[in-house]
Amino acid sequence: MRKSHTGALDCAGGQAYMGGMNALPPLQGLPFLKMHGAGNDFVVIDSRARGAAVVTPALARALGDRNRGVGFDQLAEIRPAEGADFALDFWNNDGSRAGACGNATRCVSDYVMRDLGQDAVTLRTLRGTLRAERSADGRVNVNMGPPQLDWRGVPLAQDVDTLRLPLPGEPVAVGMGNPHCVFFVPDAEATDVAGLGPGVEHDPLFPERTNVEFASLTGPDRLRMRVWERGAGITLACGSGACATAVAAHLRGLTGRRVALDLDGGRLEVDWREDGVWMTGPVAMVFEGRLTPDFLAGLV
Repeated sequence: MRKSHTGALDCAGGQAYMGGMNALPPLQGLPFLKMHGAGNDFVVIDSRARGAAVVTPALARALGDRNRGVGFDQLAEIRPAEGADFALDFWNNDGSRAGACGNATRCVSDYVMRDLGQDAVTLRTLRGTLRAERSADGRVNVNMGPPQLDWRGVPLAQDVDTLRLPLPGEPVAVGMGNPHCVFFVPDAEATDVAGLGPGVEHDPLFPERTNVEFASLTGPDRLRMRVWERGAGITLACGSGACATAVAAHLRGLTGRRVALDLDGGRLEVDWREDGVWMTGPVAMVFEGRLTPDFLAGLV
């Protein structure tokens, strides 16, 4: 057994990860990948060969523990899907479900495109059927679908002006398959994200809780953004949050429809087109490994 930098799992690093996740017999454990997009990190479990999902809330919580498990911002499980190349389920590290995750969608799409030998894929999520493509520069683009701008679609608890919510700072509410609350601030760097994020996440105005973004205009069509994700806390990047922030910035008259966003983990680009909100950014495969039967006992 080779010990990885996680110290607890049998891992094989590397470039050659195509098709390797289903190569191990089930009794030897559960294969997984560790990936990230602009520092937004994920555990990916490929359940296509099994034909059924294996992730439970307990497994998501255990895997999300950065000291006793693997650690992630979100967990993504790949499943087979009729009429699409694959289906994708998202989990937060507190064991709750996430409706959308743009960076995980890009990362998993890159993995599946390599596995299938394609430069584009379609996938099904709770958000609907999405399309992802690989750019010539190696980055991955995903169409996250149209934004949800009606209060019911976000969703909010009551009918209010989504462009100026009745909260301090008058943030903007945008749904991208999950709820977002976007604050425009003078300096995102100086904003107390850890202090402000939890209260907004759990505000009664958001019946399903909310992701919270803090953004400041740093140039023409360029924003500095920091994020508090529901069920995960501060993360280095959030793809759906970048999409929501770009939409909110355009609706407020701060930017055009194509925006570059600088996040703690790197840069994402968002283009709000007629067919949906496209998001582009880097992807990285970190390592592949397997969860031992002892770790999995009682979790699946």
